[in-house]
Amino acid sequence: MADLNKLGLADARDALRKGDVSSVELTNACLSAIEGAGALNAFVHHTADLAADQAKAADARIKAGDAPAMCGLPIGIKDLFCTKGVPSQAGSRILQGFLPEYESTVSQNLFDAGAVMLGKLNMDEFAMGSSNETSVYGNAVNPWRRAGDDAQLTPGGSSGGSAAAVAADLCLAATGTDTGGSIRQPAAFTGTVGIKPTYGRCSRWGVVAFASSLDQAGPMTKTVRDAAIMLGAMAGYDAKDSTSADLAVPDFEAALTGDIRGKKIGIPREYRMDGMPEEIEKLWQDGIAMMRDAGAAIVDISLPHTKYALPAYYVIAPAEASSNLARYDGVRYGHRATLDQGDGITEMYEKTRAQGFGPEVQRRVMVGTYVLSAGFYDAYYNRARKVRTLIKKDFEDAFAAGVDSILTPATPSAAFGLGEMTDADPVAMYLNDVFTVTVNLAGLPGIALPTGTSTKGLPLGLQLIGRPWEEADLLSTAYALEKAAGFVAKPDKWW
Repeated sequence: MADLNKLGLADARDALRKGDVSSVELTNACLSAIEGAGALNAFVHHTADLAADQAKAADARIKAGDAPAMCGLPIGIKDLFCTKGVPSQAGSRILQGFLPEYESTVSQNLFDAGAVMLGKLNMDEFAMGSSNETSVYGNAVNPWRRAGDDAQLTPGGSSGGSAAAVAADLCLAATGTDTGGSIRQPAAFTGTVGIKPTYGRCSRWGVVAFASSLDQAGPMTKTVRDAAIMLGAMAGYDAKDSTSADLAVPDFEAALTGDIRGKKIGIPREYRMDGMPEEIEKLWQDGIAMMRDAGAAIVDISLPHTKYALPAYYVIAPAEASSNLARYDGVRYGHRATLDQGDGITEMYEKTRAQGFGPEVQRRVMVGTYVLSAGFYDAYYNRARKVRTLIKKDFEDAFAAGVDSILTPATPSAAFGLGEMTDADPVAMYLNDVFTVTVNLAGLPGIALPTGTSTKGLPLGLQLIGRPWEEADLLSTAYALEKAAGFVAKPDKWW
């Protein structure tokens, strides 16, 4: 079989089980693709030897008739996941040289299911960014380009390396994390599928924390079916994570009927933003028509507190980040600044953190410290928490009224050029999350999938938001939309 790296998880799994291909062959095809894709800067730590060993072990399991869902399938792991004995830096200089002595629960679940790790993937530093331009490794690059234009584009953030690697067929799938849209926005920018599960569906243990009440791991794949397969392997209760839900993991793949006749799809009027690009509005309307043609009932709904979501998010997330990042001080692991004679421990902390954290992380730590400080805690942080409760109630009311899922745009634009936002106000970059942060604030599942292209030939995605813990139903609805959209475009190889 040619171009093995271009297979998705489902097709590769079926080929492995039929004996048409081996995991070693699949893995070597991906490793060769990675070798030739340095221009994308997607893989930042390579684990070819580990991948070879895991592939051989997977082939033995398959031969013995012991083949779990992910057995023998080569994937990439976002650098935010701690992987035993493999550099895990969260895209930051401050964790340079850190080799965990333990495995994150999600990556361990995947390895237990037979997955093969090709390496660690680029990301915004500590998952803080929407363009993968805050990484210590340098920018990850989108494999897509605008028609007639050689400018390099962002693959989105923070899971930009994961999105670029999947879109460029460097791996069959990848892990991502989503705090305010960091799976769904990159998926939309790269023509891939990304699902953020319900908060608590996947363990956060061993995932470097950004904002603990918002972070959630999820898969980034080539198709909705692949997302269902990988999510099933990643998810599950973990006693080591106090926020992990002790719920059975459904067979997500078996739920993919694609039959949405009689389903109620909500269209929130508040997501019709002023100045929304015409092509995003058309994409949304086309998606609504596809759902209606598939037999769903389209209902207008109101989520009245949506306009407060971004301000609330950019108070809560930095507040939690400032607390989580206080542990990085150069004492036990990672980067430590060189001290001058006479420097004490305070100077060591200051110099280490100044050198170790990039500008965006520093900005968010300072904002977070400010909103948590005496005199401002009630004015900002507590108020943002109250707004979060109202946003969550908006969704609860919509679902209580019979809505099964909610359809919105995933991003306010197609992928933009690397460097194009460098001189912009940081708030302009934060607006990339305008359609996605509500899902994290409410702890709901959301999926982005490609349904069209821009006037410049770039992929555009729609988002479906589901009821809590009903990822199976959400995936089935997304499967119906995927079939209706028929998106098959791939980037032209230039790298």
